[in-house]
Amino acid sequence: MFTRERPRLGTSIDDLETPVLLVELDVFEANMAAMLEFCRAHGTGWRPHSKCHKCPDIARLQLRRGACGITCAKLSEAEMFAAHGIGPLLIANQVVTPAKLARLARLQRQQEVLVAVDDATVVPLTAQAATAAGVIIPVLIEVDIGMNRVGAVPGKEVLDIAVLVARSNGLELRGIMGYEGHVLSIPDAAEKTRACHQALDILLDSRDLLARHGLPVSVVSAGGTGSYQITAAYPGITEVQVGGGVFMDAMYRHKCHVEGLDYALTCLTTVTSRTATHVVVDAGFKAMSSYHHEPLPHGRRDLELRGLSAEHGIFTLQPGACGPQIGEKVRFVVGYGDSTAVLHDYFVGVRGGRVERIWDIAGRGLLE
Repeated sequence: MFTRERPRLGTSIDDLETPVLLVELDVFEANMAAMLEFCRAHGTGWRPHSKCHKCPDIARLQLRRGACGITCAKLSEAEMFAAHGIGPLLIANQVVTPAKLARLARLQRQQEVLVAVDDATVVPLTAQAATAAGVIIPVLIEVDIGMNRVGAVPGKEVLDIAVLVARSNGLELRGIMGYEGHVLSIPDAAEKTRACHQALDILLDSRDLLARHGLPVSVVSAGGTGSYQITAAYPGITEVQVGGGVFMDAMYRHKCHVEGLDYALTCLTTVTSRTATHVVVDAGFKAMSSYHHEPLPHGRRDLELRGLSAEHGIFTLQPGACGPQIGEKVRFVVGYGDSTAVLHDYFVGVRGGRVERIWDIAGRGLLE
């Protein structure tokens, strides 16, 4: 079986074979500290989403620095993290099939794994799996707070599901969660804040409704990188699932208007062809995604993306620019970290221009 040789610790960036995904460690650590301190200043827990990195080493580092847990998108990701001794975990999606619910129940013996529920028909199936395994599965009711994707309808539906969970053997109602993803790209700061508060008020109204009926709501979870400076500061939110900001990317900066974080994740490429009007690098859409936002040249203004094919990135030279030559390395700010990291097997952590760490993206391909 062929195994690609990995970069050696201490190697200069200039000597790396490309394409390769770099994490500038000083910037990464500063981003992580900034988000954590913002949450702490407002008394809000930080349960970072792992879908941006799918990496046990990074999750372990986040917990060591003060995260209250790790958020996952899929059951298989939670199983991977638990196998690495990482927890507590939250699966921020509903698990619905008997086989997966049985796996979720067994997983409780390794780590505490909360799960989101937004439909009453799933509750008895989840309870059955828990009682069969002799465990307790902690549950958050997911509320649709305006994104119109998943989540129970605020009001009676949320209450009915919560009551059913609270009365079910094998289940423990911990609270509620929601995601204000529909507000992230609002350009006007005041309007974005207003819309975000409106969405969070729906979540807090659900908290109050459950509390009036004597139901426990110790967790009120929300938030993503694109709105974390609003959500984490809003009274009543107990934790935020802010993940991608540790890397930062072009989408968060230019579409979500996030400030105070810097670009830590870049794709290092090599120029393999050029003409008088454009250059071609050895990274196409198999190495750096343009989903949500195109990759941006890092620290240079002479290139503009013309397009990404499977194996090539084609960049137009600005008028009058000399541009990079064949064999020259060019770094690109990742357009969207979530859709780029999964194209690679590992992150190369660099500091002072040299390789310091290799972090496996162990969750790559874990989709179920």
